[in-house]
Amino acid sequence: MIEEKTAGSEEVAAAKEERAKDKDAKPKMRIKVYSPFHIYYDDDSYSISGVNHTGPFDILPHHHNFITLLDACELVIKPLTGDDQRIRISSGLMHVKADKVTVFLDV
Repeated sequence: MIEEKTAGSEEVAAAKEERAKDKDAKPKMRIKVYSPFHIYYDDDSYSISGVNHTGPFDILPHHHNFITLLDACELVIKPLTGDDQRIRISSGLMHVKADKVTVFLDV
């Protein structure tokens, strides 16, 4: 019985340590931009910016569920490492849910 409590407290300590690591890490989300025959981007990132009929907007981690038609614009993705990724589009559909952003092009 004592060993089970010890094992349980080790699991609790490991879970607390994992949560502490997550707090130190910057928030991120998964972004995938693709058309029926080509994947333009598929990686974890900090943000994505685009334009819809009401104007420019940004999507950041923990954004509420969201869906919109995109106007012709340049999508700007801020990856975890490296330079911004820019993808010029003529139109598309963006879906945001649970820190996952999916952009469908050429549909």
